[in-house]
Amino acid sequence: MKSLLAQHHALSQTNRQLQLLDEVVQTAAITPFKVKLETLGFHPLKPAALEILQVNVGKMCNQTCKHCHVDAGPDRQEIMTRETMEHCLNVLQTSGITTVDITGGAPELNPNFRWFVEACSKSGIKVLNRCNLTIIVSNKKYHDLPQFFAEHRVEVVSSLPFYNADRTDRQRGAGVFEASVKALKMLNAVGYGKEGSRLLLNLVYNPSGAFLSSGQQVLESQFKKVLQEEFDISFNSLYTITNMPISRFLDFLITSGNYESYMEKLLVAFNPSTVNGLMCRNTLSVGWDGFLYDCDFNQMLDLKIKNGEAMHISSFDAAFLRKRDILISQHCYGCTAGAGSSCGGELVMRET
Repeated sequence: MKSLLAQHHALSQTNRQLQLLDEVVQTAAITPFKVKLETLGFHPLKPAALEILQVNVGKMCNQTCKHCHVDAGPDRQEIMTRETMEHCLNVLQTSGITTVDITGGAPELNPNFRWFVEACSKSGIKVLNRCNLTIIVSNKKYHDLPQFFAEHRVEVVSSLPFYNADRTDRQRGAGVFEASVKALKMLNAVGYGKEGSRLLLNLVYNPSGAFLSSGQQVLESQFKKVLQEEFDISFNSLYTITNMPISRFLDFLITSGNYESYMEKLLVAFNPSTVNGLMCRNTLSVGWDGFLYDCDFNQMLDLKIKNGEAMHISSFDAAFLRKRDILISQHCYGCTAGAGSSCGGELVMRET
């Protein structure tokens, strides 16, 4: 499967995605997210203390997953340069940000990925890496990634749509589940996910269709039970993440006739208790080209942070960023539905 960009698909244009997100307000009588926040006194949405710098080091990936909000794939050539990584490192070393969250695409495909991890680790920065697992077994030159991660105490966050091959492969491609199991075993072998090792291995679940996930705790128990009993695999935590109505998932919603009904589900499930914990409030997103965004999803919609002009990591301005208004649109309903959704999973405890 080609990326939307390679297909010259209309939805590869971010302005078309934003147009559709605005149109659904009229066609499906969806309350604009801005209005929803205003009625609760949350608008304009403001940042809290900045704790995480999420760095997208490139859109190139060895997979082309059906629901990818990045529209990543082997045909994407956007890769962060060493120079831009050095700007990111400078911000991490001087701003008081405690964590770098490295993402992609498959971040390991960036030729400067290991240098960046090592430099962050040496600077005392906590490093998270969003690994799709299959990259570890895709080529011999990546087989030592588990050891590399362990050496630098990298927290590994890996997507696994389900604990069986059918649902995983339907979302991520034929053979992905088998390769993921092999990679998880390699991570376990060096201590990841093992009690007392302090090497964190967390999995990410996102629904395979136009529905919201069930409770994170329940799913985590199911994943742990099946993966341990059937594959002798252990991990630390499971994060559930809501599919955002953008990019490839937006394409799926439209072609399957589920777009309006999905947006209605998100609206009905809106939970005001999630707003204080939204990741856009404590996280700053850096695009592969160095431009800054309020979150990873805004990045994919090209909603840049602007201070007169689009702000680049090389002109990082902490004072301005602390005072800015966070940019929002209708896709933000995805992060506030149910127990909430962030790159770290649910935002609030579910009612029992």
